[in-house]
Amino acid sequence: MSKSPLCRTHEHRLSRRRLLGAGAATLGLGSMLRPVVAEDLRDKDRQVLCIWLDGGMSQLESWDPKPNTQFGGPFRAIPTSVPGIHISELFPKTALQMHHLAILRSVHTQDNSHSAGVARINRGDPKNRGVVYPYLGSAVAKLMGPTRTGLPPYVWVKPGSGGFKTADAGFLGPAYGALALGDAKPPANLLPHPSLTAEEYQLRQELRTRFNERFGQQRFNNEVAADTSVYEIAQTLMRRMDLFDESKVSAKDVERYGSHELGRHMLMGRRLIEAGVRFVKVNSYHWDSHGDHFNASDCLHRQFDQPFAALIEDLADRSLLDNVLVIVLSEFGRTPRINSHCGRDHWPEAWSVAMAGCGLQKGAVVGATNDLGTFVEGPEHDIGHLFHTWFQALGIPQDHMEYINQGQPLPVAHDDFGAVTELLS
Repeated sequence: MSKSPLCRTHEHRLSRRRLLGAGAATLGLGSMLRPVVAEDLRDKDRQVLCIWLDGGMSQLESWDPKPNTQFGGPFRAIPTSVPGIHISELFPKTALQMHHLAILRSVHTQDNSHSAGVARINRGDPKNRGVVYPYLGSAVAKLMGPTRTGLPPYVWVKPGSGGFKTADAGFLGPAYGALALGDAKPPANLLPHPSLTAEEYQLRQELRTRFNERFGQQRFNNEVAADTSVYEIAQTLMRRMDLFDESKVSAKDVERYGSHELGRHMLMGRRLIEAGVRFVKVNSYHWDSHGDHFNASDCLHRQFDQPFAALIEDLADRSLLDNVLVIVLSEFGRTPRINSHCGRDHWPEAWSVAMAGCGLQKGAVVGATNDLGTFVEGPEHDIGHLFHTWFQALGIPQDHMEYINQGQPLPVAHDDFGAVTELLS
């Protein structure tokens, strides 16, 4: 860990590199699930919408405020729709939706660097068995498959560029990577050139399929499967270009979610869930507030509050929360201590995760930190506990199934941990 309170450039570069998919050392490995279990999971219609706040959101300015204490900062705690539960005043709209939410305030994880923490949190930080585990989105795509809509099972809405990101899949192989929609836009050149007739297009696809089959006869199946999967995804998306037609979004929804980047992307996340994508991840950057933290929080947390509250309200009103698991996650929290740059640094020792839906407790706070918010008071919960909890909420029998990777049995979540039963209803 750097002695400087500020992140160094290479730390962010490593984090970005990992997130965007370079350095996938195990793409050639294969994996299998027991067929009966996989078929049963595909029949379930549960989905996941994960909001990743890259850099680390402060628990003290969000889910676990400590006003009027040594490290509490300038913001107040406000009551919510659940008597006795208070969150930061930066979340006034979310406070009105608290009766749908569950907050775990006793998260204690292992890494305080972006480069290690992003991957470990996204992969559930399992025991080291010499393989690279899949990110949660790739795991769900593998364990549950696409929904009946045939839409890609793992879609990532993010600022910047898009593409097909294979590194998330780890040992599952590149076919279980994420389709990234840069700035919520469709992949470039998705539609055929207008000069091409439908018959000509079909002939080209048939020719491509034959070449692909011949190419795959003497090469690794995982690579061919990934290539085939990308073309199948493209075919499906070509039939659903309406998802990217902003004229179909109501002015009221734009106003409720906000016209800023995170608002637009969270609204796209809801629309993808409604369309039938199994796992949607929405990324937001710039949460790494080592300097001028409180002004940054006043801006960023309010930008989160507006669309997140609208999202929860919409999913609840449409009865989608029964089958959609919503997760708000970062790689760690932020230090109670305020540094000389008026910022908060990285703090995996005691932070919070918010979630909703899929049978999780409603209007619940589980776990606690001490009066200053410096450490967890009572049982600590690692990301491995949360993976068990989320898998159980999705109907995945995580204690009774395993990956089989090249003959090597691997647990789907950290085998020393179990679900946080207080979060499950």
